[in-house]
Amino acid sequence: MHGQAENSGPGGYAAARLRLLNEKARSGPPRRSALAGLTDDWLAGLFAAGAPGARGVSLVAVGGYGRAELSPRSDLDLLLLHDGSDSDTVSALADRLWYPVWDLGLALDHSVRTPAEARRTAGEDLKVQLGLLDARHIAGDLGLTTALRTTVLADWRNQAPKRLPALRELCEERAARQGELQYLLEPDLKEARGGLRDVTALRAVAASWLADAPREGLAEARSGLLDVRDALHLTTGRATDRLALQEQDQVAAELGLLDADALLRQVYEAARVIAYAGDVTWREVGRVLRSRSVRPRLRAMLGGGKPAPERSPLAEGVVEQDGEVVLARAARPDRDPVLPLRAAAAAAQAGLPLNLHAVRRMAAGARALPSPWPAEARQQLLTLLGSGRPTVDVWEALEAEGLISLLLPDWDRVRCRPQRNAVHLWTVDRHLIETAVRASAFTRRVSRPDLLLIAALLHDIGKGWPGDHSVAGEVIARDVAARIGFDPADVTVVATLVRHHLLLVETATRRDLDDPATVRSVAEAVGSPGTLELLHALTEADALATGPAAWSSWRAALVADLVKRVSAVLAGQTPPDPEEALPTAQHERLALEAVATGAPVLSLRAQTEPAAEPSDDPEPLGVELLIAVPEQAGVLPAVAGVLAMHRLTVRTAELRSLDLPDGVDGSVLLLDWRVAAEYGSLPQAARLRADLVRALDGSLDISARLAERDAAYPRRRGVVAPPPRVTVAPAASRHATVIEVRAQDAPGLLFRIGRALEDAAVRVRSAHVSTLGANAVDAFYVTQEQGVPLPGEEAVAVARKLEEALRA
Repeated sequence: MHGQAENSGPGGYAAARLRLLNEKARSGPPRRSALAGLTDDWLAGLFAAGAPGARGVSLVAVGGYGRAELSPRSDLDLLLLHDGSDSDTVSALADRLWYPVWDLGLALDHSVRTPAEARRTAGEDLKVQLGLLDARHIAGDLGLTTALRTTVLADWRNQAPKRLPALRELCEERAARQGELQYLLEPDLKEARGGLRDVTALRAVAASWLADAPREGLAEARSGLLDVRDALHLTTGRATDRLALQEQDQVAAELGLLDADALLRQVYEAARVIAYAGDVTWREVGRVLRSRSVRPRLRAMLGGGKPAPERSPLAEGVVEQDGEVVLARAARPDRDPVLPLRAAAAAAQAGLPLNLHAVRRMAAGARALPSPWPAEARQQLLTLLGSGRPTVDVWEALEAEGLISLLLPDWDRVRCRPQRNAVHLWTVDRHLIETAVRASAFTRRVSRPDLLLIAALLHDIGKGWPGDHSVAGEVIARDVAARIGFDPADVTVVATLVRHHLLLVETATRRDLDDPATVRSVAEAVGSPGTLELLHALTEADALATGPAAWSSWRAALVADLVKRVSAVLAGQTPPDPEEALPTAQHERLALEAVATGAPVLSLRAQTEPAAEPSDDPEPLGVELLIAVPEQAGVLPAVAGVLAMHRLTVRTAELRSLDLPDGVDGSVLLLDWRVAAEYGSLPQAARLRADLVRALDGSLDISARLAERDAAYPRRRGVVAPPPRVTVAPAASRHATVIEVRAQDAPGLLFRIGRALEDAAVRVRSAHVSTLGANAVDAFYVTQEQGVPLPGEEAVAVARKLEEALRA
C-alpha cells in the first residue's frame, strides 16, 4: 500500500489529506479516488497496528466510500466484519479504528457485525442492503469480505421482485419530501429527485439483473453532481449537500464557471438526465415484474410457449405495446420527418409514455423539418401541446434525446435556465410547458385555441436573451410561428401575445382601472377583441403555471374587470371619466359621522367572488375597509402603519377628498381600501379605529412598534435583497403622476412609503399594491395640492427622494 508508513499516524494522514485537497491541478474523479486511496492506506495501517496477523476479521468500506467516491467532507461508512470467534479482540480493534477517525473530526458511520448479522440486518433494512451492495475490502481477512459480498448480492437478486417495489416507494417518498433537483433554487444534491441517491438506486436496480438504466450520459451526470458537492464542501468547510443561495457564487468560482446561474444550469442538466433515467428504469422494472406475474398463468392456459406482445395501432407508424408507445415495424424515421411529433402527440393523447428505444430510433434518423412546416407537423405539435398533463412527460422524453432542439432551435437558450424568483416553481423551459398544459384547459373558451397554445409555449422564450424578455421574445415568436407555418396575420397575433403577456396582470394590479388612460393604453396595445380574448386566457395560464403566489381570486377579479373595460373600448364605447364617480350613501354617512365626532370612522365589509357552482361557498376576495377622517396631514402613513401592526395586507388604496352637503362645515378625506389578513381572522373595527386615533394624534409610535416586530423576526442569514427602485411611469395617466416602487416586501413598507410621500408634500390619490413572493411592486397616483399631475422634473425629484428614504 503506497504511503502506508508515512500516513499511518493521524498527523501524517491529516497533512497528506490537506495537501491533496489543496491541489488545484487534481479535482473531480481523480481527487475523489485519491482521497479514498489515501484513507484506505491510513485505515489499513490502523487495522494492522491494532490486530497484527488477525484472522476472521476484516475492515470493509460501504456506501459512497465503498465506491471510492470521497468528497472532502464525506462520511466514512465502515463495517468491521468478524467471524465471532474473539469478541474481545474485535472490540479493542474497533476502538483503535474509530477513535482516531473521531479525533480528526471526520464523520463516521460505523458498525461491527458478523456475516450472519450483516445479512440479517440487510434483510430488515433496505438502506443497509444498498450500502452493502457497494462493499469494498480495505484490510484483514479478504475471504470474509468476499464471501459477504457474494452472499449479499445473491440475496439482493433473489429478493429483487419484493425489494425493488420497496426501493421505488422509498425514492418516491424522498422525492415528495425534497422536491425535484432540476427545479429547486437551493437544491439538496443528494436527496432531491434526480440527485445522487437516485443514482445509487439505479445502480441497485442494475445489480438485480431485472432491468438496467439508460447508460448514455448517466455517469457524466453523476460525476458532475459529485464535482459540485466537492466544491460545496471545500468552499463551506462543512459536510453539506444543500446548495444554498449564498454559497452558489463561491461554488461556481471553485468550479471555474461564469456565475451561479451557470452552476445551477449545470446541476439542472445533470438532474434531468438522472430523473429521466429513473423514470425509464422504474417503468421497465414495473413491466418486468408484471410480466413475471402474468406469464406463468398464460403458459398454463396456452399450454406453454411465449405469447407475442399485443400491438395496438395509435397513428401512422405508431403503436402501443406493453403500456408504452413504440414504432410500428414498418416505420421509417429517416423518411418520415413528422414521425417524432406524430408519435409524441399519439402518446400524449393516449396518456402513455414514449418507449426509450423508440425515441432513440427517431432521434438517430431525425432530420430538420422544412420551413414552413408541413400542415401535419403543425397540427401534431398543437395536438401534443393541447393534451394536458401527459404533455410534460412526453416532451421531456423528446428533449432528453435532442429532438426538441432539432424542432425548435431557440429552445436551447431556455433549456434548464433557472429563474431566481421565489414565485417561480420551474425553470424557464419547464414553465413554458406547464403554461401550455394550463392553457389546454382554456381551449374551449377561445376562438383560436391553436394560437393560445403556441403563445403559451413561446411567451417566455426571450428569457434566453439580454434585455426585456418580452421584447426579445416577440422577435423570436414571430420567427418561430412563421417557421411552424402560421399565416402572416396569425404570426402577428402570436407576436402580440408574447410581447404583451404581462400587460393585463401588471395593469390590473398596478394601475387605476377607473382612469380612462389606463384602459385606452391596453386597448391600443391589444388591438382586437380576438387578441384580448387570447391574452386573457394566456395571462391566467401563465400565472397558474408560475406558482400559487402569482394568481388568486383577487388578481383574477382585477384582470377580469380590466378585460371587461377594454372590451367595451374595443367595441367603440368611451370609458367614463373618474371625476364623474359620485359618493355612495355609505360614503356620505361615514363622512358626516367623521365631521360630527372630529375623529376617524371606519367600516369593514368582506368581499366575495360568486361561487362557480350553486353548491359551492363564495370565495373570499378580501375585505373592503372604508375610512372617513377629517382632512389632515399624515393620514396615509398612519392608516398604513396601523394596518401593518394588525398584520393586514393592503391590495389597493384609494384616497380622495369628499365634498360635504351644503350647510356642513369641514373637509373629509375618504379612504377606500382592499385588505386581507396575513393569517388568522380580521381584527375588530373598534380596535383599528382606536389605534388609528392614537396614530393620528401622535400617541402611538408606529415606527417603534414595527421595528420591534421586525427585530423579532430577523431576515434569513446571507440573503441580501436587491435595493429598492423607484421610477416615474411615463404617460400612465392624464389625471395624476404614477410613481412605481419595487422593493423587498416587509411589514410596514407601505407605511414608510406613505411617510416619505407626505414629506415630499404630494397628495396620494390612489395606491395599487402588488406582492409576488418577496417582491412588492406598488404604484402610487400622486398630484400636487391643487390636484394636478406633477411637472416632469418635480416627479423625478419625488421619486429620487422616495428611493433614498427606502434605501436608508
